Amino acid sequence: MPDNTQLEFLWSKIKERAEKLINPVSFDAYVADLEPVDVVNKKLVLKALTEVSAKTVTRHHMEYLREAAVSAEVGLVGVIIVVDGSDTYTLNEQPDALEETNVALDKRYTFDSYVVGPQNKFVFAAAKSVAEAPGENFNPLYIYGGTGLGKTHLMQAIANEIAKKKPSLKVIYTTSEKFLNEYVDSMYAKKSAGTDNEFRFRNRYRNVDVLLIDDIQFWAGKYGVQEAFFHTFNELSSQHKQIVISSDCPAKELTTLEERLRTRFEGGLIADVQPPDIETKIAILKRKALEKKCIVPDDVLEFLIRGSDNNVRTLEGRLNTVIFASKLHEEPISLKLAATALSESIGSAEEQEDVTPEAIIRATCSYYGITKAELVGKTKRQEIVRARQVCIYLLCDMLALPLVSIGKEMGGRDHSTIIYARDKVAELMRVNDAVAKGVTDIKSAVLKQ
Repeated sequence: MPDNTQLEFLWSKIKERAEKLINPVSFDAYVADLEPVDVVNKKLVLKALTEVSAKTVTRHHMEYLREAAVSAEVGLVGVIIVVDGSDTYTLNEQPDALEETNVALDKRYTFDSYVVGPQNKFVFAAAKSVAEAPGENFNPLYIYGGTGLGKTHLMQAIANEIAKKKPSLKVIYTTSEKFLNEYVDSMYAKKSAGTDNEFRFRNRYRNVDVLLIDDIQFWAGKYGVQEAFFHTFNELSSQHKQIVISSDCPAKELTTLEERLRTRFEGGLIADVQPPDIETKIAILKRKALEKKCIVPDDVLEFLIRGSDNNVRTLEGRLNTVIFASKLHEEPISLKLAATALSESIGSAEEQEDVTPEAIIRATCSYYGITKAELVGKTKRQEIVRARQVCIYLLCDMLALPLVSIGKEMGGRDHSTIIYARDKVAELMRVNDAVAKGVTDIKSAVLKQ
């Protein structure tokens, strides 16, 4: 193992080049504080302070660090990110290729866990067909539908199925926001370093077998990234590589996207995710209750969907509230218990309309005794991170906002961070009564404001 002086020398050479490739804000926040600790297989081992930092560097900046390591000409071919005490980031285990190049896939999002009703049979069959024969059926596949109807579930189910059944294929699942950020970073690096990083960005997305991009409507009016994707689309299509896209509206309504993109989307199969009917809502809740190992009577399930919107996450939030109340009071789930538990959250339409992001943020800060600056800032203290995650969960649960909009409310956090926080709290509520109580109390405080 090299001594500390040698390690610092190697890292300084790599860092000098990486600083020209990575956005300054991201570099200062995540890369500058990495500590060189070893060299393994011609790769510099860098220790991150937290697992969150390690994941961010691995997912967003690894390619730049690899390029910097090679261009530094110090005999290294890349870097490895580690965290003390982490089961994921260790010297002997690195993130696999799928995780390294993607927004993290949720392994729970599979075709088996997707509840199929009469209103979504068509889109479900189309997604399965694409997963079974990528590039052969329905290319591109364009999935659209409202918030919380299951578009992301289907997109990730396709990626998970292909990764499982056809591991030799290179699959990238990403969000339109991440694609946009990488495009902007490549333009910045090209201008700053005088190197053609645009080609590296281009080649990454053109050398895949399956490309899935979520929420493409957020490229509205951003013609640079539309141009980049147009050429990527043409290249993949000419090679019969599979493309899957999701949006919140039909392709023909994306009037702020270039016409040549819209016509290519319309040249494949367009499938919409319809709002679930009553029977499908009940089936979804039964599946969620089964996952949580809880028995919920049919009359309670019918009560939970009464007056609800079509957002599946909202339905799951109601179910979580009732399950928590059952645990708290140590009594079986009943209609009376459900009515009491949801007495605040099932309020009138006027009450729901009064809920704003500001109200949720304010109530969260008050409950945890912190400031808004701490909540939406970069503080890594555990209690603030937990408060931040709870706030994100409530913003997702109580408001029909796009994930990107929620990210902006929470200090400019990206789509994948919002998904992680939302799902983390949903999982914690099943096993941690304190977190479940916090969510319930804050929600009550918001509805009473």
